[in-house]
Amino acid sequence: MGLGVVPPLLLVLLECWASVSAQAGATVAVTTEALNSTEPAPMTFRPALSPKPPNTPRAPEPSSGPRPTPVTDVAALCVCDLFPVQCDINCCCDPDCSSMDFSVFSACSVPVVTGDSQFCSQKAAIYSLNFTANPPQRIFKLVDQLNPSIFCIHITNYKPALSFINPEVPDENNFDKLIKSSDGFSWNAESDVSITAESDTPNTSKYEYGVPLQTSDSFLRFPSPLTSSLCSDNNPVAFLVNQAVKCTRRINVGQCEEIEALSMAYYSSPKILRVPITVQSIVIQSINKTLTRLEDTDTLKQALVEAGAVKICTKVVLEVKYSLTYTDAGEITKAHLSVLLGTISNAVVPLQQTFEIHFIQQSTKPVPLSGNPGYVVGLPLAAGFRPPTGSGIIQTMNRYGQLTVLRSTAEQDCLAIEGIRTPVLFGYNMQSGCKLRLTRATTCLLVAEKMKSLLRGQGFPDFVAPFGNSRAQDVLDWVPVHFVTQASHVKDSCQLPVALVIEVKWTKYGSLLNPQAKIVNVTANLISSSFPETNSGNERTIFIFTAVTFVDVSAPAEAGFRARPTINAKLPFNFFFPFV
Repeated sequence: MGLGVVPPLLLVLLECWASVSAQAGATVAVTTEALNSTEPAPMTFRPALSPKPPNTPRAPEPSSGPRPTPVTDVAALCVCDLFPVQCDINCCCDPDCSSMDFSVFSACSVPVVTGDSQFCSQKAAIYSLNFTANPPQRIFKLVDQLNPSIFCIHITNYKPALSFINPEVPDENNFDKLIKSSDGFSWNAESDVSITAESDTPNTSKYEYGVPLQTSDSFLRFPSPLTSSLCSDNNPVAFLVNQAVKCTRRINVGQCEEIEALSMAYYSSPKILRVPITVQSIVIQSINKTLTRLEDTDTLKQALVEAGAVKICTKVVLEVKYSLTYTDAGEITKAHLSVLLGTISNAVVPLQQTFEIHFIQQSTKPVPLSGNPGYVVGLPLAAGFRPPTGSGIIQTMNRYGQLTVLRSTAEQDCLAIEGIRTPVLFGYNMQSGCKLRLTRATTCLLVAEKMKSLLRGQGFPDFVAPFGNSRAQDVLDWVPVHFVTQASHVKDSCQLPVALVIEVKWTKYGSLLNPQAKIVNVTANLISSSFPETNSGNERTIFIFTAVTFVDVSAPAEAGFRARPTINAKLPFNFFFPFV
């Protein structure tokens, strides 16, 4: 074979060695911080052996194509400089650090700063400290680093790859050209009509969590306090975000008829994407705090009444409650408003207002509570799971299926009652079980997993609610379930779970007249026993049972009485004069 026939891979390797040889004689710039000067220090790169014989023809080099221009100047890049106009500790590339700062450094947190590691040759900034100098000095080196990999970028011949391409925006001049260049695009009269009709109709199904609710002019406003207790009317209502706030307004009673925030029409007139706000109830509060509900729900306007020097403004909005009904698709279907109107005078300025908003899903029933607030005997325990990345407790809609145990049947066959569970009811000690027949054909590991699944059920919860009305978002209040495994290790035996014992500790919380039941601890013990391997032709029956026990850990109640008042009075020194 002649020398003219060279494999392509060998040509690539020879080219890489040629690029290494071309770097011979490269210099490294060394800068010392205290001297403020740059001295070239020679650094020579030599190959270990000759890349090819003298008579070997060289691989053709590209005639054109420059080296990739570094996008980032590594000499000016400092990735550990986090605080502006302040020296970052152990950040040797921080320009804000002085020689006095270097004296407290232990080492450089980022000793080397490089660019794109895919290039065959790239700039690298190397930082170090000279602790022998007084004061310590920072040493900076800018070197050409070579990539030892043969699969590196040596020459770039596609310049647009080094930057992002700005997309071409359609306009009246290039629209026809873009239409022709696009594939699979069709346009007809029917689609024109349908798109035009859809574009004129607002999309009521586009709401997502936290998106402001749109109205005919802007968005639905929800007054709330921001930096102070004063009301800010520019706060938008966010979808599925329930709120309840109180804020104050500084008003002039003589000009109450001109203030929109005191008018009922200000809160009832907006439309949430063609869904009008319906006034559900109007309650009038008099000066002496008596409440009267009006039968008529027409919009009322505040009125100023003058009685001599006293000015009174009636039908002023004191409280606003929104109730919005939505579907699974995020569409608002109903919007109800309840307002409380009152009378104010000069004596009650500034005015405090209350605002609430609640979202209710359509065609859903509220989950029944197990108590309010404490648990009621005979009602199921509320339990659920906490996802790793979530913020609330996940519960099933069926409260009777949140914390369950095995349910006993007349057959007492564990395989027949699989999936049949009974809820754990507060205050009821329970015990149930079944029988499982083992043969030689069954393996120990398979039986152990099956028995564990029977005892725990499909989904054993991680948390239990402390009260019967605990909210899912109050994660820190929920009681974790402590799962404990007990096993007796015997050599050459099979470990099988045979029992699940749940212990619920609760206490009486609140006053002596009406104490509330509160769960303070839940422990689930999975007990395993050792069984010898089944002999040939023999069968063994294992009894599996579950037990639930409620333990009252309330401290002895002690009635507390207030101390008798003492009279701390002193008589004047001459009170009994002239008798004493």
